[in-house]
Parts: sequence; C-alpha cells; structure tokens
Amino acid sequence: QVQVVESGGGLVQAGTSLTLSCAASGRTFSSVAMGWFRQAPGKEREFVATISRSGMATSYKDSVTGRFTISRDNTKNTVFLQMNSLKPEDTAVYYCAVARAASVASRESQYDYWGQGTQVTVSS
Repeated sequence: QVQVVESGGGLVQAGTSLTLSCAASGRTFSSVAMGWFRQAPGKEREFVATISRSGMATSYKDSVTGRFTISRDNTKNTVFLQMNSLKPEDTAVYYCAVARAASVASRESQYDYWGQGTQVTVSS
C-alpha cells in the first residue's frame, strides 16, 4: 500500500515564500516521477509541477514557472515544492501524487496514488 503525506501548508502573505513537502512510501520512490497538483475553491484540480524519477527533468504550469521549484530527495523518499512570490491566486489545496512511470507527467490520469492535500492560503 502506497502512502502519500503532504505537509508545509499554511496562511502566508502575498509576496512571501512557502515550501511544501511530500513523503511517499510503499513503492520504489526513485523509480517513478512525482507531481504536485492544486484545487482552488469552486475549481477543478489542476497540474502545478512534475519531476522525473532522477530529478533531471521538470515541468511546470505556465503561471508558476519562475516562481515555483520542484525537487526531490530519493534518499528520503521526499519531494518538495518551493513556492516563491506567492499570489492570492495560488490559494488552493495542494496535492502530491505518485506517477505510474519514470518521466514527467502533467495529466491526472498518469498518477496512481494521491495524498490528502495541504491547504495553502495567500492573503493580499
């Protein structure tokens, strides 16, 4: 059974930074890509960032490119999302997910396991 647990969410002011962490267990972490998605109130869940199994390849949603950085530590089975210059429109529940394959993946259908989510609220 794969477990995915996010942490690090909170209430922050616009322009500040926050780092989310995601610990995954139950599957060979280093063999698959990982991703972050988010869901704002009243909206569909959307892709935010993904990282390949090795960490060499990443991909981002256009609106977070240059502000967010995804990284991973395969020795600790953990993936991170560093979020800088946060905006009120970044407010959402952020979900971490475990992909089925090794390469970067931006579609929900490419992911097998999901965490419960962590709330990020950015005040203006």
